Amino acid sequence: MDIGTIIGLVVAVGAVMAGIVLGGGTIGQLIDVPSIAVVIGGTIGAVTLSFPLARVLKIHKVFMKALFFKAVDSSEVIRDIVKFAEIARREGILALENHVEEMKDEFIVRGVKMAVDGTDPELIQQILETEIDAAADRHAQGKQVLDTVGKYAPAFGMIGTLLGLIFMLGNMDDPSAIGPGMAVALITTLYGAMLSNMVTGPIGDRLASRDAEELLVKTIIAAGVMAIQSGDNPRVVESKLLTYLPPVQRAAFEAKGAA
Repeated sequence: MDIGTIIGLVVAVGAVMAGIVLGGGTIGQLIDVPSIAVVIGGTIGAVTLSFPLARVLKIHKVFMKALFFKAVDSSEVIRDIVKFAEIARREGILALENHVEEMKDEFIVRGVKMAVDGTDPELIQQILETEIDAAADRHAQGKQVLDTVGKYAPAFGMIGTLLGLIFMLGNMDDPSAIGPGMAVALITTLYGAMLSNMVTGPIGDRLASRDAEELLVKTIIAAGVMAIQSGDNPRVVESKLLTYLPPVQRAAFEAKGAA
């Protein structure tokens, strides 16, 4: 589980709850079933209209990926690839077939197997790049659904507010009902803003960050496989792959290697 995502969500919700308490309100004052129906129901309907039903039904998997994501250390991936480059340099590229079980990433396995089988280098690169592009497209589709929820939730919050104002203005003969009516009318806007800015927006940004991390690892692997296939010296392979890391990580990698 990604503890950072959990902490962020708890802090955001806690800040709102603290504002309610410190402002002299109660949680019960912010619970209104018709407002929830307008925001949640309206948003679900709009999103279902926007995308194929199969994509909408998979939105829970998008949330799960944000909460349960095991980050891959790029430095460790580079170390593994350099190790395989040393084996290929010392024993020949065919020897890598005996080390497939040591490979932690299926993307490495596919690339190395193609290299061992003697697949044309251009075709290997094309296949690996196509898989990277396909992964990026899948991630973008998941984030797009979340972004759409974040776009429509505040809009339906405003629709609920307008409905509440219409009903309130239609009952102006009872001045005592104006205050409570206005409060209920504004709750729907609050629901929409909270859903967009506390849930879908931050989780969408988190997914974009995860996407960048995963694609970086795949790019490093693809470059490493191509370097091994071309018979590069392991030191050259390491130097090529380190260019993908930021200076701080690169320095840490070199310091650990020297130690």
